[in-house]
Amino acid sequence: MKEKTQSICPQCFKEGKINVIGAKRIIENNSVYLIKFCEKHGEFKSIISTNAKQYIDFQKYWIDSTGVENGKPVINGCPFDCGICKNHKSQSVLTNIFVTNRCNLRCSYCFANAGAEGYIYEPSLEEIKKELQLVRNEKPVSSKALQITGGEPTMRDDLLDIIEYAKKIGFAHIQLNTNGILLSKDFSMVDKIRKAGCNTVYFSFDGLDKKTNPWLDQSFKFIENCRKAGLGVVLVPVVIKGENDHQLGDIIKFALNNLDIIRGVNFQPVSFVGKINEEDKNKRISFAEVIQKVEEQTDFAIKTSDWRPPGFVNPISKLIELFKKEPQVEFGCSPNCGAATYLFYENEKIMPITSFLDVDALMKAINEIVNQENKLKRVELLVKITKDIGIFINKDKAPKSIPLVKILVNSLIRGDYSDLAEFHKKSLYIGGMWFQDPWNLDLERLERCVIHYTTPDGVIPFCSYNGLDYGSKIRKNNSISIDDWERKNNKKLKDDLWKRNSSLND
Repeated sequence: MKEKTQSICPQCFKEGKINVIGAKRIIENNSVYLIKFCEKHGEFKSIISTNAKQYIDFQKYWIDSTGVENGKPVINGCPFDCGICKNHKSQSVLTNIFVTNRCNLRCSYCFANAGAEGYIYEPSLEEIKKELQLVRNEKPVSSKALQITGGEPTMRDDLLDIIEYAKKIGFAHIQLNTNGILLSKDFSMVDKIRKAGCNTVYFSFDGLDKKTNPWLDQSFKFIENCRKAGLGVVLVPVVIKGENDHQLGDIIKFALNNLDIIRGVNFQPVSFVGKINEEDKNKRISFAEVIQKVEEQTDFAIKTSDWRPPGFVNPISKLIELFKKEPQVEFGCSPNCGAATYLFYENEKIMPITSFLDVDALMKAINEIVNQENKLKRVELLVKITKDIGIFINKDKAPKSIPLVKILVNSLIRGDYSDLAEFHKKSLYIGGMWFQDPWNLDLERLERCVIHYTTPDGVIPFCSYNGLDYGSKIRKNNSISIDDWERKNNKKLKDDLWKRNSSLND
């Protein structure tokens, strides 16, 4: 484990200054902490992981990708040159575009909404087109995956135009971040969103009762509308200790019982940004704790050892690069950002992919192929892995519902990805990412961020945009007052708020 890194002083940040200070990672009682010292404010100690063994195991997946060749020049260093700078060591694997800060909810943990910020940020369609083109112009690899976010994007009247334009300029995967409130009562709009080119909805879903999820009835209606429209759903619970962390296993089981339409569950441990701050220390939960609670709440059907960090699958990206003879996105983020696995479900039995597929041996074999410079030997390795693909699979434990050997051979070895749709429809992705805040910010991790925002000021890493308030500054500089917006639209901002027990929300 590398000990030294850099961070910022959270108290200096509160005072309006980004003060870069030295930091180190230490292990105490099987937990990993980030310790840093500011000459003005003293020492700070933040939890990074509650599972030191897993943390250390994940470190072998550090990857420095080629970054963005046409990024901004480095002038002051990280984190001052975001936009995105040439020092950044990763590419835009997923691009967010913030299309409005208007929202019909007021969640306590929200990064941004107009009610909290006191102004309206809602770029025009033409401005959004420029921001989308910005990441499509990145080199050597342009962004191919887009998330439309906010606020609540469905508050915009031109949402379909945004989706259609993104599809037109080459985004292969488009997902919509939504709370589902408006779409729960408008099936036709859900259907139009899918037909416009949206692949998936990234759906706020914090729990399975009305204490953790006050709009639960609307959530169920929205999922049913997605089922009718054939629009895949990823559940996104923001995990807060003492509030909904007891329901993680039940959320996964709910997803497995709706596998025909739910494609994944992506847990997001709460970060101290927005209306959550350091005074709420008791609400903080590390991603390692999330993984542990999933293990406990599924009766060890999903084990801690079943999870892998994002960089684990990078050999697949390099193999696709060989087949297509063009650069592919690299999963170059820090292994400390998050982790994931895939589940199958047969006869009410949860089957993690690691229980029947030796994923480590398979990735090692693929790595040998992509790192082999001799073309003849590379072909020999391809032939061998094709012939021996069965050695990676425990057929007695493998699900009977999918032709696993065929999928592996066609997708990984022959470069034919037509069967992957069947894999995704019959499996459940579970994963998560713990976004950084001023208390646990690690600049070594930040400069490898692969989830970016495209903005009027350039492309900004997620943890700079939200954790360092770059996003709020950009939104404020390009905003109008709430009074001006209300006069222009002849309505009150609060009129759009969802109200429990109101017939208007049925």
